[in-house]
Amino acid sequence: MPPKFGTSGLRGLVTELTPTLITDYTRAFLAACPHGGAVHVGWDLRPSSPAIAQLVIAAVQAAGLRTIQVGAVPTPALALGSMGSGHGAIMITGSHIPADRNGLKFYVPGGEVSKEDEAAINARLGGTWEAVASPIPVEIIYNTAQTYIDRYVTGFGPAALQGLTIGIYEHSSVARDILGQAVAALGGTPVSLARSDIFIPVDTEAVDPDTRSKLATWCAENKLDALISTDGDADRPMMADATGQIVPGDVLGALTAAMLGARVICTPVSSNSMIADMPMFGTIERTRIGSPFVIAAMEAVLAASPAATVVGYEGNGGFLLGFEAQGPAGPIAPLATRDCLLPLLAPLADAKARGISLAKLVATLPPVFTAADRVAEVPSKKSGAFIADLISNPVARAAFFDTMGPEAELDLTDGLRIRFASGAVVHLRPSGNAPECRCYAEAATATEAADLVTAHLVKLKAQLSSVANFSS
Repeated sequence: MPPKFGTSGLRGLVTELTPTLITDYTRAFLAACPHGGAVHVGWDLRPSSPAIAQLVIAAVQAAGLRTIQVGAVPTPALALGSMGSGHGAIMITGSHIPADRNGLKFYVPGGEVSKEDEAAINARLGGTWEAVASPIPVEIIYNTAQTYIDRYVTGFGPAALQGLTIGIYEHSSVARDILGQAVAALGGTPVSLARSDIFIPVDTEAVDPDTRSKLATWCAENKLDALISTDGDADRPMMADATGQIVPGDVLGALTAAMLGARVICTPVSSNSMIADMPMFGTIERTRIGSPFVIAAMEAVLAASPAATVVGYEGNGGFLLGFEAQGPAGPIAPLATRDCLLPLLAPLADAKARGISLAKLVATLPPVFTAADRVAEVPSKKSGAFIADLISNPVARAAFFDTMGPEAELDLTDGLRIRFASGAVVHLRPSGNAPECRCYAEAATATEAADLVTAHLVKLKAQLSSVANFSS
């Protein structure tokens, strides 16, 4: 499948991200979207990223624009710095997907590109791009990471995590140093774990059993109060409590929103529905999956009510702040792009302030539990065709969900999401940025939710392996 826009940026096989294609997308972005006269360029730690970054930089220079090389930094740190300067940005990252794939994330001065921006970029592809005779020299800045950390020190204060020992599962996350620095800056004690020189594709929504076992072992061996990590480009958080039990991203989102005093929540249809039972939230806007849809919903809320205390988050934990929130120590500036650090630090600081463990803080929430995983290496066209058949064919749907009982509600916002009469939910959806088919579940216990995902993944694998005529 050739590189294309998914739910968040351009993605494709590294072998297909040719110099011509990278130049074309970069120049099309600059021609189609506002950029404030300069572009900040950052990248993650996968092997192909630095070389792709140089292609992007050359294309920006050839357009005659001020070019600012930020280096290996988290995506939200790059966005915070570029937006604060009124500039555009391009992040070279494949996020959580394997190292044989990579991509580009584009930012205008106001934040992530919208679906309308993507259409405008696609319309400008294939242009004849003329190089300038004397490209503008590359500027290099070194304070982007510190500015990002300072945002949280200002909001939470230097003693917010005092007395807590926090493990940092470093792997190949571009935020692996920043996580430890942020914990230390807030008074905690960071413990570095499992740094890797080989890129490891960590999906915060689908953590494999071996990694879960390692988390529990690390927590026990190091007497940790919690353990934190991110995906490859650090726009998705991962957190485990003192026992190594992972706290899902949509739980981190709800805890963070509550701590910051948000009244309006914009979140995909796949997120935990417990927020409907949390009285501090006044309005809940459900969207399709992907940060552009969450951002669009947030923008609509703010257009109608500019003073709205609105936030967004996804099931992967990426958190978007749409207003200036008041932290325990000071203000936290808005950042309407997926962030990993805020939904990690806010629950930890809240639990510390209350004098309880992270697990006890999670236990204060309504008892609704989610789980998610995916079938990998299946073309979106194949899984999309299968799900479309389930949607249109009640007999096929009943056969596939034969253990679930009667349907109570069908939601087609994004894929096929069914709430059954038992109250359990199963949601199937082709991934928008990787050759994967996602399965989400919701139930009254964590075990039941996990079992629902496991059972339906077995069925999905069997069905998708037999679907013919959709090989790409």
